[in-house]
Amino acid sequence: MTTEFAERTVEAALLEVAGRKRGRIHYAEYSQDPVAFVTDVLDEHLWSKQIEIMESVRDNRHTAVHSSHATGKSFVAARIVAWWMSCHEPGEAFAITTAPTFAQVRAILWREIRRAHRKNLPGKVNQTEWWIDNEIVAFGRKPGDYDTDAFQGVHARAVLVILDEASGIPPALWEAVETVVTNADCRILAIGNPDDPHGEFARKCQPDSGWNAIHVNGLESPNFTDEQIPDELRELLISRTWVDERKAEWGVDSPLFVSKVRGLFPEDTDDGVISLSSIRALQYDEGDRPPLPTHQETDHMVGITEIVADYDVCLGVDVGAGGDQTVIRERQGIRAGRQWAARTPDSEEAINLILRACAETQPDRINVDVIGVGWGIVGRLRGLVSEASPGQLLYGVRIDGVNVGASPRDKERFPKLRDELWWVVGRELIQSGAMDLTDLDETTIGQLISRRYAADAGGRVEIESKDDTRRRIGRSPDNADALLLAFYRGAPAW
Repeated sequence: MTTEFAERTVEAALLEVAGRKRGRIHYAEYSQDPVAFVTDVLDEHLWSKQIEIMESVRDNRHTAVHSSHATGKSFVAARIVAWWMSCHEPGEAFAITTAPTFAQVRAILWREIRRAHRKNLPGKVNQTEWWIDNEIVAFGRKPGDYDTDAFQGVHARAVLVILDEASGIPPALWEAVETVVTNADCRILAIGNPDDPHGEFARKCQPDSGWNAIHVNGLESPNFTDEQIPDELRELLISRTWVDERKAEWGVDSPLFVSKVRGLFPEDTDDGVISLSSIRALQYDEGDRPPLPTHQETDHMVGITEIVADYDVCLGVDVGAGGDQTVIRERQGIRAGRQWAARTPDSEEAINLILRACAETQPDRINVDVIGVGWGIVGRLRGLVSEASPGQLLYGVRIDGVNVGASPRDKERFPKLRDELWWVVGRELIQSGAMDLTDLDETTIGQLISRRYAADAGGRVEIESKDDTRRRIGRSPDNADALLLAFYRGAPAW
């Protein structure tokens, strides 16, 4: 080693240490090679679609990525932020990230940003902010849905905007972010699962949108191809086991399978009772959830005949038969609450499951599907209610038996109560916005959107039978039936 070379090496090391102390290290040599930045600087591996996404952000002002579940979306978005902030001179660049909920901003994308930053990147990073030389250079925000001024005041030559979980970003914020990417060197990346086929994200992913659209199909990711990746990365990506489970749970034609596995925007079918997009519209960030109404407010709620959710606690019970599960769903006012499910070979086990749910919820009423063994369960529960004293379990609880095979209230529109229940409670009440489905699980959602309908000989709405649904999707829609029973307020059938 020559003296001159040694001196240059020592000088470079000292400059690097000094730069690290000032928070001004940057990697300008990687400004046109984000993939090399990830592999060289962060010592991490990318699979082919992640590489395509990074290079698209480098080359295009607008990139939209509709992707299946578990393909490394948040990972690659975070690495793009890390590359952007590290490869620009301090003061030249700014990065903004947003998502439908604050939890998604902080716990998902910025968690990945913090992991990348630990690998010798400039400045300091906290839960949702990046600072260099005591100046904020990047932040994550979840502004109000109509806060068009949320990102105003951001000025830099190179602004990067990340819209994570982009299907849930409201139209006003799409317009707002365009106001901060006015320079040629600015970029927007919209990335997420394609849940809503009617939203702004779906429009950005169309070929004629002006955005560079990238489709990430889970069935074409490394665990389904011969692409070589490290084992530690392979374990993080969508697996064959999970896909097989989703096939059995949802069916390959389900909108959930289309979105979460194939990474495509599902089309709302012409014969589907309930659309996925209408359910997603009723799933809120905690700060945006509609409040539970008081008893005095219930007269002013959106109602459909007598099938309406007021402020009480109700349990809907779909009793399992023939190997199906007994499923119990809680409703608190307009909110879909907790669920209990178990195989109950005899009625006594079903009653014990109901009593367990009652102990945890203290319901005002219980709606039980009385077809089959449900008749006996309603009789037994009413007996327990009559024997209960003040302060005891079931005291004062109303037990309603609901025979979904009976005549409906509106005989001109529906052949049976089952058809009315699914159409009026399932379709119309959801479309009216009179439910809060924030906590609804994907299994129940999959069953809700699986049910089909047709017109009978008299032109009335007829929902396909439970047996037909079971044959088509591979399982009985018990979870969905329990949910609809919880929201039902018709007169008892027995």
